[in-house]
Amino acid sequence: MKPNAISLLFSLLGSSLLMVVPSATAANSGPIKIGALFSITGPASFLGAPEDKTARMFIEKLNASGGINGRKVQLVVKDTGGSPEKAVSFARQLIEEERVCAIIGPSTSGETMQIKGLCEENKTVLVSCAAAEVIVNPVAKYVFKSPQKDSQAVLWIFKTAKAKGITRLALLSSNDGFGAAGKKQLEDLAKEEGMEVVVSEVYDKQATDLTDILTKVKSRPGVQGVVNWSIVPAQSILAKNMRQIGLNVPLFQSHGFGNLRYVQQAGAAAEGIIFPAGRLLVVDELPENHPQKALLAAYKKEYESRYKEDASTFGGHAYDAILIITEALKKAASTEPEKVREALENLKGVVGTAGVFSFSPTDHTGLDMDAFEMLTVKDGKFTIYKP
Repeated sequence: MKPNAISLLFSLLGSSLLMVVPSATAANSGPIKIGALFSITGPASFLGAPEDKTARMFIEKLNASGGINGRKVQLVVKDTGGSPEKAVSFARQLIEEERVCAIIGPSTSGETMQIKGLCEENKTVLVSCAAAEVIVNPVAKYVFKSPQKDSQAVLWIFKTAKAKGITRLALLSSNDGFGAAGKKQLEDLAKEEGMEVVVSEVYDKQATDLTDILTKVKSRPGVQGVVNWSIVPAQSILAKNMRQIGLNVPLFQSHGFGNLRYVQQAGAAAEGIIFPAGRLLVVDELPENHPQKALLAAYKKEYESRYKEDASTFGGHAYDAILIITEALKKAASTEPEKVREALENLKGVVGTAGVFSFSPTDHTGLDMDAFEMLTVKDGKFTIYKP
């Protein structure tokens, strides 16, 4: 090769390298994309709307403090409207078009189960804001969740019922993913916990009147209490219908009852409802040295001052999901999926709104029984249940 040709070749190679290096640098220093699937509108908006507001608030504050390892975070939010079909479509967009490094949400268990396989297939970390235990049991490599386990909620309900001398129960649940998962846990754990299921009924998640089912429950001899498992407005309707037909037994709700709007909709009928939940709803009653108190108080104050509405455990699920992802990103010092997943799976002692998270290869929820507190409704407000 002639000297001039060699010089030209090296000149071209040098130019190519100069073109490649800035591109790689820009990619490493650009914003970190995190996807979010929330039911901001539709029947599950009680969940998704506060989740959306919380996630945006969290990211705004994070970016104002410098982001993650010097990089800003871009939250790409999609409103599923509570539709599993939309959740799948939007999840594909986030993975294939937006190239997000992780996804938080969806808001509901049914939606989460629809995209679980998709996230596994594409090696995309998912931290669901839904509670059903089937999301993480059996463990899926890239799938995690931030709410407490529904089996733990069931155990708390049964433990509290037994302490009240209640062993004969009517079980009611909605015909959605969360309701089906809760029904299974309730029925599977009843016998070993010394509870007798007198009647078990499923109702339509869009039901506006549950009088027929409750009349059937009332006709069964020996029913000492009712356990309702749902996240839909029927939680409030059921309480009112029980009072209307004179079904005067204790009502236990799932941890899906953790929004004061359910209480407001049920009115006087909500008084005395007992349910397990995280401590966000009763932060003022916690001792000053409680490990969650400072974080819960700060989140509640910031959310309520900004949005002029009561904070709920559902917004807290989004706070925890984005917290978990960002802590994993910091620890991994990378957006490479496997490194983020491995970092998340090894997070220990992360204080969130639902509890103190410690994940492992066999536990993708990271919370134990202590993450729950039994609450009740008194004078239209949530308070710690005291037998």
